[in-house]
Amino acid sequence: MTTLRHDPATPRLGRRALLLGAPLALASCSARSTQLTSAAASSSRPLVLRLAHNLNDQHPTSVAIAAFADAVAERSQGRIRVDIYANGQLGSETAVLGQLTQGIVDITRVASPGLAGYHAGYHAFGLPYVFDSEEQMHAVMDSEQMAEFYRSTLDRGFVGLTHYSSGARSFYTRASPVRSPQDVVGLKIRVQDMRSQTDLMEQLDAAPVVMAFGDTYTALQTGLIDGAESNETVLTDSAHGEVAKVFSRTEHTRIPDLMLISSDAWERLESGDQDLIVEAARQSSQDHRIAWAEAIETAEADARDMGVEFVDDVETDAFREATRPVVDRFAEEHPEVAELLETIEQVSEESRA
Repeated sequence: MTTLRHDPATPRLGRRALLLGAPLALASCSARSTQLTSAAASSSRPLVLRLAHNLNDQHPTSVAIAAFADAVAERSQGRIRVDIYANGQLGSETAVLGQLTQGIVDITRVASPGLAGYHAGYHAFGLPYVFDSEEQMHAVMDSEQMAEFYRSTLDRGFVGLTHYSSGARSFYTRASPVRSPQDVVGLKIRVQDMRSQTDLMEQLDAAPVVMAFGDTYTALQTGLIDGAESNETVLTDSAHGEVAKVFSRTEHTRIPDLMLISSDAWERLESGDQDLIVEAARQSSQDHRIAWAEAIETAEADARDMGVEFVDDVETDAFREATRPVVDRFAEEHPEVAELLETIEQVSEESRA
């Protein structure tokens, strides 16, 4: 697994698994279809959009993406078809993102900080305590100001369509509860290969350990690491609750996933069809929130049955204050981050009014 990707359980090849030559076939298919626009498409000759992502078929986000594809077909009366390549069939999240900007893949789902190489503002979504709650995150990400930000990358190869929750990331450890910043000092914590995460751990005087997600279970089991950080589903979907018995709800990051469409595909859509695609995407996001909440609730109940203790009396304000220098450094280094943080604060204040 590449560490910029989501952290699901190891993907299982689904019924749509492709042969090794599939990326080349898609590239040639792309060359044949680039001239077809939605205006010229019909139910007998549909505009086919290729959607690739690396989540397994049972993941709540995969279910939402499948519903999006169905809605596009229905709303367009078959003129536009979305073919889904899940389970990482076309490569890692980073590889698929490259294919998207080249017009080989038309749509994908990506963890938002992975877009920072294309627009530095996306670093903001990986920073600690940018969002205080799930509700605040949705209010911001659904706003017109954020829709404008999604569209600002048209000349960089992609446009954002909507967002999906990936939960609040918290610490889970082999045995030690984490209630205050002092409880993290010296702990070896597995993180993704993202500077925002390594900086966060170093700011807390913990030792960040960058490793593939698939190695985390064994590392926890053997004591190579003391803990990791993710949302509650990791305890059951990847069985980490068997070897990590304390989940402390620090909720230090809420990293939204984004659904993107390539600029090439976007510009082959008539204005009305662009609206159709966005509306179908946003509806899938709304439905996903219900499914995601249910997944978190189920994961917690199952993890408790595994003997996992959940710690809720966390000193959140102390963590926010201790990690604020990380946010400030990114904002100072990247004006785009500072600008996006201001937008987030503005929208948050408007939603609270």
